Amino acid sequence: MIRLILVGVLLLLSLTFFLQNQEQEVTLRYFFGLREATTELWRPVLSAFAVGLLVSSILLFPAWVRGRIELKRKTKALQEAEADLERLRKNMETLSRSPGSIVSLEEPPDE
Repeated sequence: MIRLILVGVLLLLSLTFFLQNQEQEVTLRYFFGLREATTELWRPVLSAFAVGLLVSSILLFPAWVRGRIELKRKTKALQEAEADLERLRKNMETLSRSPGSIVSLEEPPDE
């Protein structure tokens, strides 16, 4: 929830920055003086923001997928362990209820 609030605040601040600087112009100079361009300030800032989001999502995607796979694997193992536990409990109940059984769920009295 905190991440969602922080992302919302960041987007709101970016939007106000873009709206406040619509008429400001900057000159972009590329490497080796190949080209110069004049554009509004918000365009390169918005482009850099979008590229940053794209790069961060590409870098975080493999870890997210690995986490989801690991979560599915552990959930399946937990469900299997719970099924085994339930099966063992039923076996213990049937053994303790059968006449003449040796297995007792209670502790022997101390002498």
